[in-house]
Amino acid sequence: MSAMRKALLGTALAAALVTGAGTAAQAAAGARTAAGSEADLAHHGHASLWEGRLGVRLVSENHGPSDVSQATVRLAFSAPMAGGQELPPACLWSSDRVISCRTGELRAAGATGELALDLRTAGSPEELTVDIRTAWCDGATDRNPSNDRHSVLVLATGDPYVF
Repeated sequence: MSAMRKALLGTALAAALVTGAGTAAQAAAGARTAAGSEADLAHHGHASLWEGRLGVRLVSENHGPSDVSQATVRLAFSAPMAGGQELPPACLWSSDRVISCRTGELRAAGATGELALDLRTAGSPEELTVDIRTAWCDGATDRNPSNDRHSVLVLATGDPYVF
């Protein structure tokens, strides 16, 4: 156990004894939360581009070891999207090229349902790039960020480009 975790655990236990509020197990759990948890988020799916339309299908997963109560995935596009488009309730526009979406709770060794986006581009690009990455994961540390960061070149062929 690291010195920082021991200090936090000791502080949490002392606080529980002084206030009489809670068990030692609850105090230890509070110390772990304060020290930070670890999760391994991953985003997988596919993107398709055809006749000025972009479709993105995305599933977010947590390979653990800790649960994450909420995370945010950011999708950035190299070409602007047409204005006035409605997004799923968990998503919002950050700009005409960026969308941020809540994943909901991600239990360790669990996945969320599929996020489906059907967008119109501001023109008819022959290709564009979609960058997908975790923007926020409830303070958890992810020591394997390679599976939650993707940059996908999508050609206007209608074919699904998998990430």
